Amino acid sequence: MSTSRKKKPLLRRAARADTPEVRGLNLDPQTRCLHHHAQADVIAIKMKCCATYYACKDCHIALAGHAIEVWPRSEWNQEAILCGACGARLTIREYMQCESRCPVCSAPFNPGCRNHYHFYFEEELQ
Repeated sequence: MSTSRKKKPLLRRAARADTPEVRGLNLDPQTRCLHHHAQADVIAIKMKCCATYYACKDCHIALAGHAIEVWPRSEWNQEAILCGACGARLTIREYMQCESRCPVCSAPFNPGCRNHYHFYFEEELQ
């Protein structure tokens, strides 16, 4: 009998029927994952490459089997951010301009996530 066990993703289905599935490792009900589990780590991002919500890039790398494609600036009006606290869907632009707080329920978002934008979103012109 093998002692190694493959980690399985935990998929979260919110109480609201219209809230999308979020994929990730060790997800809690507010989309915190194995990699990002601070109190304010409550967003999930719809990946451009597969139109699937993941808790973070590391969960995508572990589970998706393909590379991340960044969202181009021309598509920042797409709803691609999910608030794990209330289930609101935000456009990328709304998320980037929300000052680390959900505009619907006021849940705090991790301000350090700004340091990771380049993994998900085309970099802004300086």
